[in-house]
Amino acid sequence: MTLGAVLERLVLSSPKITELAAFYRNAFGYNIDPVGDEHHCESDQRSIWLRPGPANQLQEVHWRFAKPADFDRFVDGLAQRQVTFKQQKDAADSCVWTTDPEGRRLRFRCGDVVRQKAPQALPPARLQHFAVRSPAPKALASYYIEQLGFTPSDWVHDAQGDVGAVFLRTDAEHHAMAIFRAPQSRFDHFSCETDDWLQLRDWADQMAAVRLPLAWGVGRHGPGNDTFFMVLDPDGNLVEISSDLEVCAEDRPIGQWPHEARTLNLWGVAIMRS
Repeated sequence: MTLGAVLERLVLSSPKITELAAFYRNAFGYNIDPVGDEHHCESDQRSIWLRPGPANQLQEVHWRFAKPADFDRFVDGLAQRQVTFKQQKDAADSCVWTTDPEGRRLRFRCGDVVRQKAPQALPPARLQHFAVRSPAPKALASYYIEQLGFTPSDWVHDAQGDVGAVFLRTDAEHHAMAIFRAPQSRFDHFSCETDDWLQLRDWADQMAAVRLPLAWGVGRHGPGNDTFFMVLDPDGNLVEISSDLEVCAEDRPIGQWPHEARTLNLWGVAIMRS
């Protein structure tokens, strides 16, 4: 059984958060709220917080459970597996905090979704998944699967049988998180899912309107079968708009893919992390 959680927010560090915040406002329509030394970039169904620090690092990931029963089952599972975590509860909601093997803080909460007003001129795009790069993708994936209860949808292996990538889901959508093998541990990208192919086109037109060239795509991923394009933010993080991501049945078999460019883009060239 999948967790029943959805991705709610990412907290990225950057040495130039003001420039990054301006980029996300101009290209993607985020409302920017300075809070202390952070910049909170918010729009309807997507939330990216920027914190001073090194570039290309994911500091925190926030997940949300809509159903209290799913949240309680998750917390009970952490306790049974003896995962170290802290639990907090206030009048608004309950949450637990833990840390993955590469130092990212993870928050899981149960509560209502917080919605921000989105610019009417832009199509919808909800924060749907993120990806990281790791020199030890198998070990990192094992933590999320065995300790936190994430479900693997697809594995990518090279000719020697080593893991090149893995795609993990927390609800019916194909992946909420991906891990790519790379020499260094760093953030790779986040993706916002729009409603259909025509809105993907409209988002590409938005990039043209702000004179931001596409860094990759339009293409179609193998794992997940979604159509997509990506752009680069000022720190070199990839930002993705996608549509038509695969919806998985609970008993979906785990997929196996070769470590090659075609796996990452059935239509053409790919960004290979290793």
